[in-house]
Amino acid sequence: MLAELIVRFLLGGAIVSAFSVLGELFKPKTFAGIFGAAPSVALASLALSYAKEGPEQAAVLARSMLLGAIAFYVYGAACVATTKRERWPVWAAAAGSWVAWFAVALTLWGAGQATGVLR
Repeated sequence: MLAELIVRFLLGGAIVSAFSVLGELFKPKTFAGIFGAAPSVALASLALSYAKEGPEQAAVLARSMLLGAIAFYVYGAACVATTKRERWPVWAAAAGSWVAWFAVALTLWGAGQATGVLR
């Protein structure tokens, strides 16, 4: 358990650093934030899953990440759409965006379970 945490920490840190360097090479500099966190954690998780549990489990994890990314895209799109409405309070826009994310994530998870994609 402790060894796995250490490997996860080191691997995640190395990947975050690599993506951070990539982010610094491109403009605008906001790419550093995009490349810094989520892809690094995803790659570290996939590598550890592959090494510990094999390619089948890593494939399930990758498909789950893809479905989560779709739900996160919907959340971002909902944030853009709701913040354009000046008469909506911020809390209502945020709540609406979270509801959209949850609905899409739950629907995709259920479809993945029903079709066997996430097993």
